[in-house]
Amino acid sequence: MSDGASGQWLGAFFVPVTVDWVLVKTVQITLIGKPGCHLCDDARGEIARVREALAQRGIATQLAELDILEDERLARLHSEDIPVVLVEGKRHSIWRVDPGKLESAIERAAKKRRLFRAAPTTP
Repeated sequence: MSDGASGQWLGAFFVPVTVDWVLVKTVQITLIGKPGCHLCDDARGEIARVREALAQRGIATQLAELDILEDERLARLHSEDIPVVLVEGKRHSIWRVDPGKLESAIERAAKKRRLFRAAPTTP
């Protein structure tokens, strides 16, 4: 095979022994809120617990926090809805975070994996 994989054919199926392709996906979570918002603090805690549980299962996440007081556009869009949680840029929840629903949404996003060619290794 010319795609960099080596292995053997078993009937109609090719079984790779080594492959130089890797699956990488870190799910992006965004928390939109403001300082002094107790619901934002609650959401942050739920997100942290969900991220920890997912990390133990090998699902990588990254959290970004945006402050509506520092961004006029965000303030116009979300001032009545904070906290707002986005998963991969799509609105997941407002006001309260349901940990089960958040975990499921992140798992679904993680399954949409992207394929990257690994750097070549030298023997």
